[in-house]
Amino acid sequence: MSGAIDARSLAVVIFLGFVAVSLLLCGLAAADQDDPEHFYAGGATLGPVGAGLAIAGDYVSAATLLSTTGSVALAGFDGLLFALATVASLVLVMRLFAERLRRRGVFTLGDFLADRLGDGSVRRALGVATLVVLAPLLLVQLTTAGRVMTAMFGLPDGALTGCTVASGALMVCYSAFGGMRGTGYIQILKVAVVLGAVTLLAGLVLARFDWSPFALFDAAKAGSGAGGDYARPGLQFGHGLAGGLDLIGFQATLLLGAACMPHIMMRLHPIRDARTARRAGVWAVSPVALLCTGIVIVGLGASALVGRDLLHAADPAGGTALLMVTSALDPGAAGPRDSPLFALVACAAFATTLAAVAGITLAAASSLARDFAVKSGAQGEGKASAREIRRARWAVAGIGALAVLLSAYTHDRNPQVLLSLSFAAAASVLPPVLLYAIFRPGFDARGVRWTVYGTLPLIGVLMVLSPAFSGTPVALFPEWDFDVFPLQTPGLVTIPAGFLLGLLGSGRGPGGAPDGHHRHRTRRAPVRTRDGV
Repeated sequence: MSGAIDARSLAVVIFLGFVAVSLLLCGLAAADQDDPEHFYAGGATLGPVGAGLAIAGDYVSAATLLSTTGSVALAGFDGLLFALATVASLVLVMRLFAERLRRRGVFTLGDFLADRLGDGSVRRALGVATLVVLAPLLLVQLTTAGRVMTAMFGLPDGALTGCTVASGALMVCYSAFGGMRGTGYIQILKVAVVLGAVTLLAGLVLARFDWSPFALFDAAKAGSGAGGDYARPGLQFGHGLAGGLDLIGFQATLLLGAACMPHIMMRLHPIRDARTARRAGVWAVSPVALLCTGIVIVGLGASALVGRDLLHAADPAGGTALLMVTSALDPGAAGPRDSPLFALVACAAFATTLAAVAGITLAAASSLARDFAVKSGAQGEGKASAREIRRARWAVAGIGALAVLLSAYTHDRNPQVLLSLSFAAAASVLPPVLLYAIFRPGFDARGVRWTVYGTLPLIGVLMVLSPAFSGTPVALFPEWDFDVFPLQTPGLVTIPAGFLLGLLGSGRGPGGAPDGHHRHRTRRAPVRTRDGV
């Protein structure tokens, strides 16, 4: 009994400690948040180390921590591919975009495209794309935060709504008062907590197998019940033609979608100079690579120590594998909620989801405040009014309330569908407009609109007609059956469609008038940083 009290007390202490420290950091950051440069771009004061760690914190979500662990545990080699794509995606962000997206007075993707193309009409299209990408992701993260809090304190399922509301209230406080700098502090704190917890778990797993990765993998393969299929691709989606195409599409969607998430892009705009961007890249990629390595080890440990049957029975997608492996690593505890190790890992998972929710909410609210405004303050020059900041804070509150309300209706549905929608929209819309705007001279506002308004409906139709929406036990609506599109992830179709629509809709190329206008506006508004670059 004393062990149970100690474990639950530890959970309360860790949880309250994280909340208290994070609220304190937001309070310290809120002193000058009426200045738009501080509210939207306060991350510039974090320096290269802080900026890199904040990017890493924003990048690591519940999908990274929980879903990837479950994929490794249940799908073996496929899960390893997902972990590798996660790291490669962040490398892509920092190599392609970190130096090119930095720009003074630019706070959202709408700001960047309007300044880059010299046409403010693209703001609303980018605002629509931003909200379509972030809204499903926000619902999944918020529901996950409520579930983790319920599990952490051993509360009944009926308490899920209350825990979700509490998570939403914290989210609003972090985003509305902390701004970019406050949420940056929280992301840095999250990276330290999560990396420490996962490293501890990975070390305990390896210690069970005499620190031999080969012995661990052999035991995981035996526990999976899949035999040799565990060590080759195809277990997640199947080994047929449709399964192979699904795997390729999912990898492409993960690689491009995670790379262009709006809340990640928002961290890149305030970076001061190219040298800071390069150093921030190292500090962003390194902890994510270490974390994904630990996730792979823990996922293999879950398969080896818990077994596929129990993992699948608890969650067919494997989302509880990270928490379930703590029971096997702490056999002296009477149950998972009586284990100090469970308390530590659950708090780390909660910190991950809550910090991710705060970053996503801030990015969505910033887009609402600037991209949908009749006249956005600054228009690329960094002088927005205090009224705009109040509007952004009200947008945070409104988004938080709506997300809590909607999560009550989606918490009993498979979150993978919402994640697929979010990542497919990000991968199919944002890379074409960003890459064309940066590297293709003839790209113009019409190309942006064709990409956004042509690709998003296609994604919606294919998702509704896919097995992820109906026709399977794990579909969003398993009681319905009208899946005619064979792939669970539409990225294999919608990503090429996004690039093609952007190409067809843009200007006439190097010799055309749109290109000349583009070059003129770009030269008149160079990137201005403190070191003069």
